[in-house]
This record gives sequence, C-alpha cells and structure tokens, in this order.
Amino acid sequence: MGEDRRLTAVVALAQGMAAAHDVRETWRAAAVGACDALGGNFAALSVWERELGRLRVLVNVGHRAAGEEEFPENEAYPVHQFPEITEFLHERWAQGGEPDAWVETVEGPAADRRPGYVHQRVAALRRRGRGCCVVAPIVLHGRAWGELYVARPVGEPVFERSDADFATVLASVVAAGLAQTERIEEARRLAFTDALTGLANRRAVDVGLEEAVERYRADGVVVSLVVCDLNGLKRVNDTQGHAVGDRLLERFGSVLSLCGAILPGALAARLGGDEFCLLAVGPSADEVVKVADELCRRAAELELGEGVACGVASTEDPIGEVRSARRLFRLADAAQYQAKAVRATRPVVAGREGPDDPVVRLADSPSGERNGERRRFRGRHAPPE
Repeated sequence: MGEDRRLTAVVALAQGMAAAHDVRETWRAAAVGACDALGGNFAALSVWERELGRLRVLVNVGHRAAGEEEFPENEAYPVHQFPEITEFLHERWAQGGEPDAWVETVEGPAADRRPGYVHQRVAALRRRGRGCCVVAPIVLHGRAWGELYVARPVGEPVFERSDADFATVLASVVAAGLAQTERIEEARRLAFTDALTGLANRRAVDVGLEEAVERYRADGVVVSLVVCDLNGLKRVNDTQGHAVGDRLLERFGSVLSLCGAILPGALAARLGGDEFCLLAVGPSADEVVKVADELCRRAAELELGEGVACGVASTEDPIGEVRSARRLFRLADAAQYQAKAVRATRPVVAGREGPDDPVVRLADSPSGERNGERRRFRGRHAPPE
C-alpha cells in the first residue's frame, strides 16, 4: 500500500471513531478502520482486564468464523495464553516509544518475528481458516490497554514487516480515539449523575421521563414515577451540621437504589436538595406502589432524619390522560406533597383511595389540575412542557 493510501486510511480510521455515537460504535469503527487499512478480511479489538486476568474480545468484524459474534458477551481468553500482553508491554518499551506490532502465520512465526513464539495464536488461525494475522498492542494513558488484531484468509499474501509497522501506527490512532471516547463518556456521566449520592440527577430524569412517556403514548407501556421528600433534613443540618446532613442524603440514596433494584431497569435519582425520585418503565403500578411502601418503611428506620414523604403516579391508574412528562411528574409530586402535609407513613398514590392514607384527586378533573397543581408547582422542579 502506498504512502498516500495509508495516510488516507489513517484519516478514515480517525474520522470513523470520532463519528461514533457510543462506546460500542467506537470499538466497531476502530476494528473496521484497521481491517480496511491493512487489507484484512477480519479484525477484532480486545481489552486486557487485569483484575480478571483475561483478554476479553470487545468486537469482531469482517468475515467471522463459526461462533464469533460481532459484540460477544463472553469471548475471553486467559492472559497467560498470550504472555506478550503482560510481558513486553512493560519490559520492551518501558524506556519510551510504542510497542511494536508483530505478524503470526499459520505456518509458524514469520521470518522477522521477534522471539517468543505464541503457539495459541497459530492454533487459532488454523482453527478459523485464517492464514496470517498482525497483532498491535494498544497503549492508553501509558499502560497496556489491549490489542488490535487483523487477519487474512489462507491463500492471501502474508503480512510483511511494513504491515506490522503500519499496524503500530494504527494502534496509536485507535488509542487516541479510545481516550477521546473515555473523556466524552465521563463528561456524559457527570452531566447525568448527582455528585453527592452517585444517583442519576434531574437532567437524567427529565430525559428518561420524556422517553418513557413517548413509549407509553406509542405502545401503552406502563410508566410510574415515585417522588420522595426526605423529612427532617433541615433539622439535621441545623443541629448536627451539613456534613451529617450529607450523610443522611447518601444513606437515603443507598436505600432508594436498593429498593429501585427490585424493579427491572428503574432509574433512581436525586432531584436536588432533599427531593428524590424513582422512574419505572414496564412494571405494573401495584409493583411500584409495593416498592414505594418498602422505601417508606426502610427510610423510617434510618438513624438520622424523620422518614420520607412519598407520592406515586402511574399511567396504569385512573389519573386521566397523560400527554406529557410534565403532567405525570406533577401528579407524583402533588401526591408527595399530600403525603407530607398529612405526615403519611405510607405512599400516597394519585388516583387511588388507600385504607390508611388520603387519595389524590388532582387527576380527576381539569379544574383540579388548574386549581391545585399549578399553585403547587410554581417555582418547583416541574420539567418543561
């Protein structure tokens, strides 16, 4: 391959990774770009999971052999079968530079192969009908991260030393793309995470609730929202200090996360201050109310604070037509406000009349919404229409 074509291939690889919308797309773009650049018919990207002592395949692209999935769930190999990942990445380039890629062939080590013949790779080539491969270590943040693997079928020209050198360059481009993806993912995580509790934040709830209500309107999927107000936080802050108050918020956040885990896929979040919520998409209203009841019980047992006021609104209950995320949020928050006003120890559920706690009737008529909800939500956390 000429220098111009290789430069074009490097640019295409970098652009493909930059255009990816998520981590999996980034992995795939890296493998596809390297496969095209090196003229292979198969490529894989793998990560070294140090804590598990294994090399795990993230993506396979191109002509896959039997049993090879594009995004495998459990394709991993003990790292001791590929010792060069743990050895030369620390011994051969520790004083600077990038680790060199190398070539394996189905016939055995290539003529310019460095010492350290790895028979497992040759056996894998034979087993999968491939004639040769080039393996390029990937270094991220100065540490071995994993490897880029590109293969050709039997009968195709064997990779040469110049191909291995080019693969080393491609691995550096992949590493830069992975680093950029990490930064973007971390920024995204911080943008949707509450710093104190580690729960989702208000922005995450707004996005999740909008999407959930769209699913409800399109397919009838049940959407339920639990809104909680932690009682007694101000007293704790005033008498024991804000550090203790923060500890109460963290402990309740843990309780909310624990209870939310009972509902598959539920989103546990801190809205701000002493307000929390749980968004469930799919489970029945009864299941959500049961979890809310357990949440109230556990919150009352916390050493700090005075329990929690809890309101629930679900599209499965008789709350009227839910046309927007804003309406469902308002109903759940109004139920929570009702629970707080009467010091209810169990959830107040919009549209229901429970045996112990008051019913929330705001959804039953337009006048109820106009006269009750709007006064209640002025200046509070209601999402935009």
